[in-house]
Amino acid sequence: MGRAFEFRKARKMKRWSSMAKSFTRITKDIVMAVKEGGPDPSHNPKLRAVIQNSKALNMPKENIERAIKKASNKSTENLKEMIFEGYAPYGIAVLIEVTSDNKNRSVANIRSYFNKAKGSMGISGSVDFMFERICSFRLNKENHDLNQIELDFIDFGVEDIINEDDEIMMFASFDNYGIIQKELEKRNIEIISSSFERIPISPKRLNNEQQTAVEEFIKKIEEDEDVQKVFHSMIID
Repeated sequence: MGRAFEFRKARKMKRWSSMAKSFTRITKDIVMAVKEGGPDPSHNPKLRAVIQNSKALNMPKENIERAIKKASNKSTENLKEMIFEGYAPYGIAVLIEVTSDNKNRSVANIRSYFNKAKGSMGISGSVDFMFERICSFRLNKENHDLNQIELDFIDFGVEDIINEDDEIMMFASFDNYGIIQKELEKRNIEIISSSFERIPISPKRLNNEQQTAVEEFIKKIEEDEDVQKVFHSMIID
């Protein structure tokens, strides 16, 4: 399949999507999904996907229901998704996905992280083109033939499938997420979780000292409560 080796390579990069989702971050995902498509999962594919991810993290059912109700509260009416771009030290491209109710606070915080690390915060589009957007699905392998799934889903844009213990990992271009999700549900193939990722097109290798400095910079950003995901172009050995 076309870019199978690229996906496998990306999965070996420990921090290509390095941040484990906390319940707080998943809650924001639920709120944004409800705002976009309504509170009924049966009519909101994005919400269905986020609920699956919540369950994969063992988020209690009452927390999920509370998050869905929270979407209609005044406290979340200013919540917005934002993307920040720039360069970490040593020319490493960084793209940050943020969900925040205060744009000024988020801009100030992200800029301070870049400044303190002697990086440079860029404008919209400054590094986005350096990443390829993909989607991935974790599937329950039980009672399903891996080879047959691979053959069947080529026509739906799936570019790589990896066998991992009791699960199947499926990868495709970001644009094909909707049709793949719909077909998996139609065939009653259990989706354990799914995600959107950004793979660096030309990843860069640093020496140990440089790598440590960039990792510290990324860690600081990830600790920000408004930050959902951080993507970068550094190869982690």
